[in-house]
Amino acid sequence: MKHSPDLLRIATAGSVDDGKSTLVGRLLYDTKSVLADQIDAVTKASVDRGLEGPDLSLLVDGLRAEREQGITIDVAYRYFATPARSFVLADTPGHVQYTRNTVSGASTAQLVILLVDARNGVVSQTRRHAAVMALLGVPQLVLAVNKIDLVDDQASVFADISAEFAELTRSLGWSDDQVTAIPVSALNGDNVATRSETTPFYDGPTLIEHLETVPNLVERHRVGLRFPVQYVIRPRTAEYPDYRGYAGQIAAGRVSVGDEVVVLPSGQRTTVSQIDTADGQLATAHTGRSVTILLADDVDISRGDLIASAGDAPEPLQQFTATVCWLAEKPLRAGARLLLKHGTKTTQAIVGALDAQFDEQNLALVEAPESVELNQIVRISVQTAEPIPADDYQVNRESGSFLLIDPQGGNTLAAGLVGDALAPLHLKELV
Repeated sequence: MKHSPDLLRIATAGSVDDGKSTLVGRLLYDTKSVLADQIDAVTKASVDRGLEGPDLSLLVDGLRAEREQGITIDVAYRYFATPARSFVLADTPGHVQYTRNTVSGASTAQLVILLVDARNGVVSQTRRHAAVMALLGVPQLVLAVNKIDLVDDQASVFADISAEFAELTRSLGWSDDQVTAIPVSALNGDNVATRSETTPFYDGPTLIEHLETVPNLVERHRVGLRFPVQYVIRPRTAEYPDYRGYAGQIAAGRVSVGDEVVVLPSGQRTTVSQIDTADGQLATAHTGRSVTILLADDVDISRGDLIASAGDAPEPLQQFTATVCWLAEKPLRAGARLLLKHGTKTTQAIVGALDAQFDEQNLALVEAPESVELNQIVRISVQTAEPIPADDYQVNRESGSFLLIDPQGGNTLAAGLVGDALAPLHLKELV
């Protein structure tokens, strides 16, 4: 899907029971993005539970197990719109064991709404989620101080939580203009779509107003074409006897007919002769568009190769530093033999040294850990059997990310970022 100026990709995060599902339900309800029969069903279910009003979290927690437990255990993607902008929202789980789902939901987000309960303030899971968002390079954060109606001296509580969170985000590399704090009550709708008279101390925008006006930062740094080849199309028909196209989705940049490109990892150069789509030919295609590219020369290309702009093509890597968030129950140890998936390419990989573990609670590094446990973030060295044409993650999120996969079971073990994503963070000395 192509990013457009009126589309914003957002995600929610926070500790369990902080009210994420209720807030998302409130956003859907207040923007009239749910049908009347859905509201009726939620109202009936809420009455059956003995509640006086509709429990808007039920608009989000659609899985039966989630409704019975009253928690969110999966990433739920929701779509809503206002006259000013359209939104794709990933509602992520709050439980610590589901941090991997949070990584998945926030990996493409341009803004994350991080909730805290006004009664509890910034807790360990808040710090963990903020650290993950910093590593993923999320450009904008909203601190939603929820359940503000349940505390005394609301102004003081909001000020204290906002100040503590601002100190945290500055340490993680965000500037003050990238973080916005808003006091809300998702249950009552205070400062979500309409301003609340119960928070006279707050004169900023409502959550919806902020989402409508925040800059749409599609890419932190703009790079040239990055086009992972997913499939080679050769019809071999009488109508198209010599047709040879390379199908995939543009991960970054743009491509136009006549552009000079380089095929990686081989390094062969050629030019783009044609761009095909299901709707016909294009002169130019942009990030997110699925296309078939034809080249002027007969170049040996297969699935997993990368077609990149000749001017700033990445250097194929076989040994590099990476930062990974470990997502598996089984610990990671140096010497592990895994599969690495980058773009459309999968290759064998060996994890070398475990250089340093990130302690997100104390904003410090622990040198040379013996192993890496579930949800821990660590800087490692990686060696691959075949070169991968990857950018540093700080240069481009899409072409600088990868997955580590269990070669036996095929399960995803880690989300990885090429390069030292911990370097921009203002961390304490190694301990």
